[in-house]
Amino acid sequence: MSDGTGAGRPGGRRRRSGTVSSPVQPARRVAYEVLSAVRDSDAYANLLLPTRIRRAGLGTADAALATELSYGTLRMRGFYDRVIELAAGRLCDEIDPPVLDALRLGAHQLLATRVATHAAVNESVELVRGVASRSATGFANGVLRTISRSSLEEWRGWVGDEAASDDDRIAAVYSHPEWVVRVLRQALDAEGRAGELEALLDADNAAPAVNLVALPGLIDEVDAARLGPADHFSPIGHELASGDPLAVMRRHGGAVRVQDEGSQLAALALSRAAAVREGERWLDLCAGPGGKAALLAAEARLGGAELVANEPVPARAQLVRKALEGVPVEVPVWELDGTTIGDEHPKTFDRILLDAPCTGLGALRRRPEARWRKSPRDVAALSALQGELFDSAVKALKPGGILAYVTCSPHMGETVGVVRGGLARWGDVIAHMPTRAVVEGIVRHPLDLPGDGSTVQLWPHRHGTDAMFIALIRKS
Repeated sequence: MSDGTGAGRPGGRRRRSGTVSSPVQPARRVAYEVLSAVRDSDAYANLLLPTRIRRAGLGTADAALATELSYGTLRMRGFYDRVIELAAGRLCDEIDPPVLDALRLGAHQLLATRVATHAAVNESVELVRGVASRSATGFANGVLRTISRSSLEEWRGWVGDEAASDDDRIAAVYSHPEWVVRVLRQALDAEGRAGELEALLDADNAAPAVNLVALPGLIDEVDAARLGPADHFSPIGHELASGDPLAVMRRHGGAVRVQDEGSQLAALALSRAAAVREGERWLDLCAGPGGKAALLAAEARLGGAELVANEPVPARAQLVRKALEGVPVEVPVWELDGTTIGDEHPKTFDRILLDAPCTGLGALRRRPEARWRKSPRDVAALSALQGELFDSAVKALKPGGILAYVTCSPHMGETVGVVRGGLARWGDVIAHMPTRAVVEGIVRHPLDLPGDGSTVQLWPHRHGTDAMFIALIRKS
């Protein structure tokens, strides 16, 4: 137990100490508002944060700080909660949520940034002062000062010592729910690489690079080369070295987009799986929010094919239409139930991208709040939907057509499980294509891909991409 000097292991409630009254710096207020909206309204940080930054009129440095504080706190929330419980001597469930948000934000600044201790403590306390009682303000001050007296490594050790099991320790220290730790280990173990688990969890907690895609046929090679260093794998991707990606996108009038390298490869695997014949019809079955649809539209335009995009949720369908505005080709956007398209439009399409709704466990670097919103119960319902969409896509394919089944999740129940189920239901009507060979024929540099080559699983720690799963299927 702490003796009040900060020496030894922390525990128990601390006496109230004074606070310094000061206005909250705008970047911290924006970050706090994002954390509150994520908790209160199930908001998505990647959608909300840019809007809040613009409304607050933040400059480049403050915008970068707000981004780091928002995403960093959301990624490491599970670990910070364990730290707060040790420092406070009470469970997080016993702390008012608005106060807890401020404590998490303060803990991140104290343990993972170069923010001065006094600024991290004082401004977090000021946030509490605006939403809670005077006693809560003193409580927050005491907790944050306790946290500040020990290093990150010391807190990791104490949090690990409190864990109930090895999985609980890994989950706590690496800030992932325990069930996610188990399914990620299972997916890695299927490749004979369970020993990479902690490297994967570390990668999930690191800020990803900003990747840009130069849409084929819409920007010349000279302009594309100016975007930044070429991506390691995607032949049309670049890494933004510095600057505002939105400004880059505006400058190129829709020919350049922000898109993860793994997402680029998933779309290219379909468009480049075989030579395109003039007049082919393609379908993006679950197109929202439209990034892959825009890339497929550009690829279809070059090959003389036609693309249809489908997105059943009206708000997301509008995002798809907006994403397609910069591509000089007409792409109809349907708002149909994807599970019925195969019955309504049988044997209609030569190529179909099924980027299936999933848990999103492969994109936790970019959407860190997803790890705290999903549960094992979600997987069963999603797997059933994925199977229905898979069957609908097979029905909608012409004989000889190609289906790309894609998820941004490495969960085996959403990846190989769905594909195996589809193959079992359809028998000799469909068959695997050599997915690995197709992808290896696209990439700039060789990929480290184990297995029989019928599917491709990308990984953040190994490839620097989201954990995208790709399976190419051909209809007989």
